[in-house]
Amino acid sequence: QVQLVESGGGLVQPGGSLRLSCAGSGIIFRFYVMDWYRQAPGKQRELVATITSGGSTNYLDSVKGRFTISRDNAKNTVFLQMNSLKPEDTAVYYCHAAMPPSSTNYWGQGTQVTVSS
Repeated sequence: QVQLVESGGGLVQPGGSLRLSCAGSGIIFRFYVMDWYRQAPGKQRELVATITSGGSTNYLDSVKGRFTISRDNAKNTVFLQMNSLKPEDTAVYYCHAAMPPSSTNYWGQGTQVTVSS
C-alpha cells in the first residue's frame, strides 16, 4: 500500500518561512520523480517544484529563488523549503510521486499553507 504523507503546513506571516515534508512508504522511493503541486481556492492545481531521482530540480517561475526542493532517499522523504512567503502562495500543497515514462503516480492528501498577516 503506497502512502505519501505531507506535514509542515500552517499559518505564517508574509515574509516568513515554512518547510514541508512528504514521507513515502510502499514504494522504492529513490526511483521516483518527486513533485510538489499546489491548488489555491478557485484555481487549477499547478506544479511548483520537481526533483528527479538524480537530484535535478525545476521550479515554477514565481517561486524561483524562494523555494527549494530536496530529497533524502535514505528517509524516503522529500522536502520543500519555502522562504519569503507571499499571500499568493496560500494553497493546499500536494506531494506527488511519478515514474515516467510509465503512468504510475501517487498523490498525498495535501497540507494547507496560509500566508496572511
